[in-house]
Amino acid sequence: MGPGRFGGPPPHEMNEKLKEPLPKSIKEIPGFIKRLTHSFFFRLSYIIKLVWEAKKSLLFIMVFLAAFNGISPVISAYISANLLNKVALALTLPDKVLSSIVDLVLPAMLLQFAYMFFTNLVNTVGNIITRMSSELVTNHVKVKIMNKAKEIDIASFDRPEFYEKFENASREAGARPIQVINSTFNIVSNLISAVSFIVILSAISWTAPLIVILLSLPSAIITFYYRKKNFRYMRRRSNDRRKMNYYSDMLVNKDMVKELRLFNLSDTFIFNYNQVFKNYFGGIKKLIRNEGIWNLAIAFVTTAVNCILFFFIAYTVAVQNGQIGDYSLYTGALTSIAACVAALVTTTSTIYEGTLFIDNMIVFMNEKKTIVPAIDQPLSIKRGVGHTIEFKDVSFRYPGTNRDVIKHINFTIEPGDTVVMVGLNGAGKTTLIKLLTRLYDPTEGTILLDGHDIKEYKVEELYAMFGIIFQDFGKYAFTVSKNIEFGQIEKQYKEEDIHTAAKASSADAFIQSLPNGYDTPLMRIFEDNGIELSIGQWQKLSIARAFYSDSDILILDEPTASLDPLAEQEIFSQFDELRKDKTTFFVSHRLSSATVASKILVLENGKLIETGDHNELMKKRGAYYQLFSTQAKRYLSAKEEDSVRTHPPHD
Repeated sequence: MGPGRFGGPPPHEMNEKLKEPLPKSIKEIPGFIKRLTHSFFFRLSYIIKLVWEAKKSLLFIMVFLAAFNGISPVISAYISANLLNKVALALTLPDKVLSSIVDLVLPAMLLQFAYMFFTNLVNTVGNIITRMSSELVTNHVKVKIMNKAKEIDIASFDRPEFYEKFENASREAGARPIQVINSTFNIVSNLISAVSFIVILSAISWTAPLIVILLSLPSAIITFYYRKKNFRYMRRRSNDRRKMNYYSDMLVNKDMVKELRLFNLSDTFIFNYNQVFKNYFGGIKKLIRNEGIWNLAIAFVTTAVNCILFFFIAYTVAVQNGQIGDYSLYTGALTSIAACVAALVTTTSTIYEGTLFIDNMIVFMNEKKTIVPAIDQPLSIKRGVGHTIEFKDVSFRYPGTNRDVIKHINFTIEPGDTVVMVGLNGAGKTTLIKLLTRLYDPTEGTILLDGHDIKEYKVEELYAMFGIIFQDFGKYAFTVSKNIEFGQIEKQYKEEDIHTAAKASSADAFIQSLPNGYDTPLMRIFEDNGIELSIGQWQKLSIARAFYSDSDILILDEPTASLDPLAEQEIFSQFDELRKDKTTFFVSHRLSSATVASKILVLENGKLIETGDHNELMKKRGAYYQLFSTQAKRYLSAKEEDSVRTHPPHD
């Protein structure tokens, strides 16, 4: 469906249409109003498109309900006036015969009953449809956001302003569209009612409805003015709202509750929450109070004028020898016009506020993906063979920063190499892996895979060739078996492959002791019988994922950090078998793993300062020698202390 179907501009113009610079002079006001109106209807068309995508029939049903709800008050007013006139006429009958009164009043009463029942029926059906449509649209929007999230560059999530838009889109966009759509159709209903009642009232006066409409203008101006101020305030203080969410979430975070309780930090977070709320609420309170004062003053004037108009209608009906039902009809019409206009103002301002919030989703959905093939006909990757990797003058800085975390790095990895990256925390090891796997693109330089820039390959195929365990590996609230299968979800499932991978990672032993073995649900989030694993057990599962995947290049970022030395040695022995004929990258602070590497990359502050194998670098007596020797001394010292404790010397 093209963008023009609902009147909106093409997608690439969307973000520009959301900008509404305030007028700087009186001459700019007409242009500002024009831009504001265009922006409003663009947002509204975007929301209507979301509902159309969710379920087309919803819009047609809503149009019918809007039309019915618009004409229903008018029909009801006529029926009520007719009944009142019949009752008044019955009271004037000279003989007051029951049968005459029944014959006169009963048809009118039955008509009113039938219409009231029909109205309730339609409203009940409308409520059912509204609730169902809310669920459908909310689901559609959330799925739309999830599908977009899986495509967006990881670099986008490193930009605070974008991540804030993403959070707001996830929180607001589900409920806002259906709220705006319902409000829009309420406007249609109110317009139909207002026009119908104006026609009715015109029988005695055109002036009365005109006065009511004019009286609504100050209220409309005040409402829109404060809606805009409220939105700007909330946007300006979004950091405060995020702080409040952070402080409150910490108190109910099951992973943090132990530390908060033991360190007695709960009151600290509650205090910080209250302090931020106090500052945030101060501005909101001022806006609400000022808007209320203005509305109270306007309500006083409006009420006084309405009383005068009621007297005018009573006088006109009396002069024209009208009936009591006519007075009821005309005063009801005047009251309904005032109510419709007030509802129009309130509902329109609600729509306006809702469309402002939907900006978050529009900006989020417009985020451009940059991790795409750099050529029109991207290359395919040959699988099951060795690969050559070359970094040529590669530098990188994270989005929104000016500091390079990787600086002019050059190295070449041959097929079958075992590479260990060494360096202190913050040296750039994990960032280098993110560049190799093309989660990010270099700021400068080129990364070659088999002689071609990795930007020239199909991204999905590039990702599929890596078997990776990140330092902050995933913990999934699924069964044990699923947690291992996630290592290569597109691979044909075979139970024996799952078990083989678990045995290779030394996870099989503890899995067998679980209540339901490989079918045991993990984490107590969804299942009452969910099991909480230790960090070491989780790490063994993450390693099992690497064994399960049929990857050409293994990348292991601190794969054994949470394991004891015996378990680590056992897993490394298994890795020796796994990495045959494969290129392997290790990141580890335990330098014992570096002794078997064919190439060691020593990083310091984002620079590659040494390369070579263990013997070559030890002979250089440089940075690697210092790191290895320091760690070895500490390890030997710990062994000697343990030996003394186990076998104390004799006097």
